[in-house]
Amino acid sequence: MPARVVFGAGAVSQLAAEVERLGATRVLLISTPGRADMVRSVARDLKIAGIFDQAVMHTPIKAVEAAREMAKSLGADCCITIGGGSTIGFGKAIALTSALPIVAVPTTYSGSEMTTIWGISEGGAKKTGRDPKVMPRAVIYDPQLTLDLPAGVSAASGMNAMAHCAEALYSHEGNPIVSLMAEEGIRALAASLPLIVQAPRDLEARGSALYGAWLAGLTISTTGNGLHHKLCHVLGGFGLPHAETHAVILPHALRYNSVAGEALRRIARAMGVQDAPSGIWQLEQQLGLPMKLADIGMKKDDLERAARIAAQAPYPNPRKVEYQPVLELLHNAYEGVRP
Repeated sequence: MPARVVFGAGAVSQLAAEVERLGATRVLLISTPGRADMVRSVARDLKIAGIFDQAVMHTPIKAVEAAREMAKSLGADCCITIGGGSTIGFGKAIALTSALPIVAVPTTYSGSEMTTIWGISEGGAKKTGRDPKVMPRAVIYDPQLTLDLPAGVSAASGMNAMAHCAEALYSHEGNPIVSLMAEEGIRALAASLPLIVQAPRDLEARGSALYGAWLAGLTISTTGNGLHHKLCHVLGGFGLPHAETHAVILPHALRYNSVAGEALRRIARAMGVQDAPSGIWQLEQQLGLPMKLADIGMKKDDLERAARIAAQAPYPNPRKVEYQPVLELLHNAYEGVRP
């Protein structure tokens, strides 16, 4: 997908120039409640029509409709999303029904800024789709904006990005170029995340992780999702936190898909380990991440329903997605069994 990317420490200073390039004069800023002041500071040189500071995880439809109404009533001609995947998701939800251009300034490693993928939650389920309208016109990556991202949030977000790369390596829509980007993304993330946990204000490590996240976003933008993402989307409907769910599920999903031998060999090579699922597991332990679905809000009684939903409408996957093996995977993830 075509995208304009501005990358580097201090790059956010070019935000006004990117908005001007689009010919926009009435900008709607989007942020989470806790980031509103930072967002206003970053965007102080812009012509701001308004700020929607109620972005929350999983883009619930009620909040999305409020954001769309604000954009319409203000006569906004551009959305600027400054934040993580939740914030970018709100920009995409607005663009989906209005075609307003988005300038994304990611402050986590979700990779959402590089994709045409959108998701909206309604009635306890998360619906996702792809549409070129939601692809940001410009993305500004500035590692300085990630320096205050807490170590635990950074680690979980980075594992979310790594999951994008891992699934791209065995996607039925993959190709050699995407595989090169995916392997390099895993290498960059696996090397930088432990450094960030040790020293959260290490600018070089932050830049390397953001580079890995960019590669991860590129890979998922051109390939399909497999069982791992299906399970994470299903579990999102149960209210589980997005990035932490990715981290818990990833080693188990990789073990389930061990039939994709070449993909797992490339993941292991990128990480410098012998076995990809075990290597991911050990990295997550090193990063201090939650290792059990039980620890991030999943109820044991909901495991069977989640397995049924995943098996009824599976994404294309190297190994057939069947109820009983998926239920076993979820039980292992719930209890934190080493894969």
